[in-house]
Amino acid sequence: MSLENTINAVGSVAFLRGLLAPYRALTSRWTLTFELTKRDILGRYRGASFGLFWSLLSPFLTLLIYTFAFGFVFKSKWPHEVGGDHPYAIILYMGLIVHGFFSECLTRSPTLITNNSNLVKRVVFPLEILPWSIMLSALFHVGVNLMVFTVLLLALEHGLYLSMLWLPIVFLPLLPLTLGVCWFFASFGVYLRDINQITGVLSTAMLFVSSVMIPVNSLPPGYRVFFEINPLTFIIDQAREVALAGHAPNFVGLALYALGAFVFMYFGYAWFMLTRRGFADVL
Repeated sequence: MSLENTINAVGSVAFLRGLLAPYRALTSRWTLTFELTKRDILGRYRGASFGLFWSLLSPFLTLLIYTFAFGFVFKSKWPHEVGGDHPYAIILYMGLIVHGFFSECLTRSPTLITNNSNLVKRVVFPLEILPWSIMLSALFHVGVNLMVFTVLLLALEHGLYLSMLWLPIVFLPLLPLTLGVCWFFASFGVYLRDINQITGVLSTAMLFVSSVMIPVNSLPPGYRVFFEINPLTFIIDQAREVALAGHAPNFVGLALYALGAFVFMYFGYAWFMLTRRGFADVL
């Protein structure tokens, strides 16, 4: 084999290894990732009298509060021409599920490294898998919330659309985007502690400037752009399409969304790996 071919082969191997690097948490380090995820889920309810039952109770109570505030106090209604054939609580809940998943990962990321400073000093510990654990933990709660959503839909409308089976495909593009956000903010949280205060405000802004509570089509054209650039709006709308309208998702839109999400994820991972060298010095 010539020197040029050898260099090309080594370069291809290095490129492939770099391409697969963010997924080591699901391959060679799956056991550790699973244990961290389980610890995170169980640790949240440790000491509580109802234990894991809170994972069912919390979203239901949240739904009651938002439904009371916006459905009864402010008399919010979902326009009939944009899918308002369902109870407002059902429409609202699907939006809250999507936002809740992203918000949990966003708000926890800045303290992910600082709260695990003991692991930073362990040279062999792969810090890059920590965002995987909080994302998988949040994904567990999405599953629980969807169970509550299904029961609520059956109770209020006595039926389900078969198109609900597309929901995992709809959520899939949001996962790499969320991972990228986690890697970015986990790194920023080490060097800029104030970032933890910003993420809470950002999460609230992403709730109200999205289609969680109001359809984008019902807004004046001048305001729509602020809602449309919110990365949650498209996923929320697609989730409602498959769960409440009985339609297939927009596969082209999801593919383009996924492409952008994966690019962002790789940038987030690269940034985290580049900056992690200084974590021990700062902490």
